Amino acid sequence: MPRQSISLTEPNDEWLKAQVASKEYTSKSELMNDLIRRARQRFSRDEYIKSRIIKGEHSGVTTDSKQDILNVAKARLNV
Repeated sequence: MPRQSISLTEPNDEWLKAQVASKEYTSKSELMNDLIRRARQRFSRDEYIKSRIIKGEHSGVTTDSKQDILNVAKARLNV
């Protein structure tokens, strides 16, 4: 695994140490990897949502009634 050297502010370093001290993580490296992994997952989710919003914006305005839209949404949830 590649090694990296980073500089942290004192409050961030103290927070990392406290997380390790609480036995939530075995090391600051493990915690940093978990934080990065979660950030990558959030980024992927946000990009997916953004793409769906753009697709929706480009699809135009519907002529379906509110009830039609609700029925389609309910049908999708039952699948």
